[in-house]
Amino acid sequence: MGTLVGHVAQGGFGFLLIGLWHLFNHIKLHALNPKSYNGPAWFLTSKFKYIEPVLIMAGSAASVAMELFIGPDRHQPLDPDGTIPSNHLHNFEHSLISMTFFMYATFAIILDRIHIQPQLQYGLTQLLGAIAFGQQLLLFHLHYSADHMGPEGQYHLLLQLLVLISLSTSVIGIGLPNSFLVNFVRSVSIFFQGLWLITMGFMLWTPGLIAKGCFMNDEEGHKVVRCSSHEALHRANSLVNIQFSWLIIAVTVFAVSFYLVLVKFYDENNKVHEYFTLGNVAEDEESNDDVESQKRSTLGNNGSFIHVSKELTWKGSYRE
Repeated sequence: MGTLVGHVAQGGFGFLLIGLWHLFNHIKLHALNPKSYNGPAWFLTSKFKYIEPVLIMAGSAASVAMELFIGPDRHQPLDPDGTIPSNHLHNFEHSLISMTFFMYATFAIILDRIHIQPQLQYGLTQLLGAIAFGQQLLLFHLHYSADHMGPEGQYHLLLQLLVLISLSTSVIGIGLPNSFLVNFVRSVSIFFQGLWLITMGFMLWTPGLIAKGCFMNDEEGHKVVRCSSHEALHRANSLVNIQFSWLIIAVTVFAVSFYLVLVKFYDENNKVHEYFTLGNVAEDEESNDDVESQKRSTLGNNGSFIHVSKELTWKGSYRE
């Protein structure tokens, strides 16, 4: 993942799309069922039920393959003596994150197919998601714990805040499956992770976007951004903080606006649906009333006919 392609394609778009997918579906579900809302751990689709976990598995497998087999020069991550070379330690750490998300998606499908109690299935799936985020947080923290002074370390330090939010809301969601706000924040944090990874990819591995006074340095087979002076380093880290603050505002505006638009759209559709439903009910009631009236009219006519017949019969007998 320590490249432009790795951050943008392997990590960024995966988290971005999953976060957006969850955000859309949670808002839609809450708008349609505000009183009986119960957010699932992942969402089904009509054409292919397991599209979400399968895509997570495919993306994770591709990431592992890129880190351990496609990226290395010898297309395998080990030295001739079977040990892990120091320049591939980062690759193993990145691949472990992807393996954990692969495990989450795999068990999400298995737990759904064995048809266990819904609450237990939801809780276990959420717990697996929390474990995946916990693994991600741990490895990102240890991965850059010795290098929090450079711009890359600052980017990853702020990334850990987003991962912590995803982890916390996943754990809280186990006990609060009916809380729309918890699922909303979790979805936004996953979306923000993807956006921040994409930003990192472009800002750290595009020479023209590197902060003034900093440069790309080749260290153990990896390109790392270093700064020529303490002043340049301080400026670069401050720019990272400013970027993160800008994105906080942008993501907040997007998420709330997205919520308002979807709620209005599905609320109007609900009203139209309720209008036609009530109209059909009214028509059925009117039809039933007409039938009842017709029955009463028929019974009344029959009664009159019988009465007239009896009267005629009595008159005929009297004449005789």
